[in-house]
Amino acid sequence: MYRTIEEFMMNWSHEANSTQKVMDVLTDASLHQEVVPGHRTLGELAWHIITSLHDMMSKTGLKFDAVGSHGSQVPSSAKEMANSFRQSSESMMTAIKEQWTDESLKEIKEIHGEKWSIGLTLFILNCHTIHHRGQMTVLMRQAGLKVPGVYGPSKEEWVEYGLLKQTD
Repeated sequence: MYRTIEEFMMNWSHEANSTQKVMDVLTDASLHQEVVPGHRTLGELAWHIITSLHDMMSKTGLKFDAVGSHGSQVPSSAKEMANSFRQSSESMMTAIKEQWTDESLKEIKEIHGEKWSIGLTLFILNCHTIHHRGQMTVLMRQAGLKVPGVYGPSKEEWVEYGLLKQTD
């Protein structure tokens, strides 16, 4: 749970940058990658992350310009998705700075049928994004994409640095 706006901003900035790196690697063809039929595709996971920003934060009363809404059509363009995440994330951060204070984070709201503080909602939004970003990296490997490092170098980056032997 976040207790200050600054605490959230520092954490979100790091995580949003990592998520953006993952989004920026997607290709139009990779958006159709799925682990098994009937589960979310890579594109559906990416779009879910993007639309969840507005879906979750609108329940707190935060007003900001976000791209897409929960249940909206998944774009067929990877570039559009990457740009959508960037725009929605930046808009959300600006709105938080303008509309909330540290005291706002203590306010209780009903979110998904439960009573959550805004600080907890921000924490869950961040964890939710991290969770689905991790799922995306698995599907990215299956789609043959180079996975960017998030909390350190990825296997592909270790190979590039000459610190790991390439194996096929």
